[in-house]
Amino acid sequence: MAAARALRRILDSLYLAGGIIAAVAMVAILCIIVAQMLARWTGQVFPGATDYAGYCMASASFFAFAYALNHGAHIRVSLLLSAMGRFRWWGELWCFGIGAIIATWFARYAIKGNYWSWKLNEISQGLDATPIWIPQLAMSAGAVLLAVAFWDHLIRLLFFGSHGIRADLVDQSHAE
Repeated sequence: MAAARALRRILDSLYLAGGIIAAVAMVAILCIIVAQMLARWTGQVFPGATDYAGYCMASASFFAFAYALNHGAHIRVSLLLSAMGRFRWWGELWCFGIGAIIATWFARYAIKGNYWSWKLNEISQGLDATPIWIPQLAMSAGAVLLAVAFWDHLIRLLFFGSHGIRADLVDQSHAE
């Protein structure tokens, strides 16, 4: 049981780390935009600022996915699940099963695409000429983290009867 608690702490820490990285990427977007504005006001050029902001946006999105799933912030099919009554567990099992398979498939192809971008030395088309595999690393890592989160919740649902996602407002109103 101590090993299960340790694994739970590790996984929750990974999801929290993804959320923190996403928040840092959002702040980086703000800093890039402000730096670009300052550069324009002073007559300077900030080459690749738009590309860097886009890379940070992708990082923020993908790293936030697992954290958001873990905290019930994703749009879910709560109305349908609530209407299922005593069959809700089966609906959740189906949802997490499909989600885990799709997230794993996506993570696999994100890593594969990242590998080929590195192998072919793909360069961004912007002024910055960044090797594209570098910003793709965030997408691959976030996709893997999301797949881990889906499998985590699926396994928790199967073995413990509950997925561990905090209930959203729709679930709470039906629980009362």
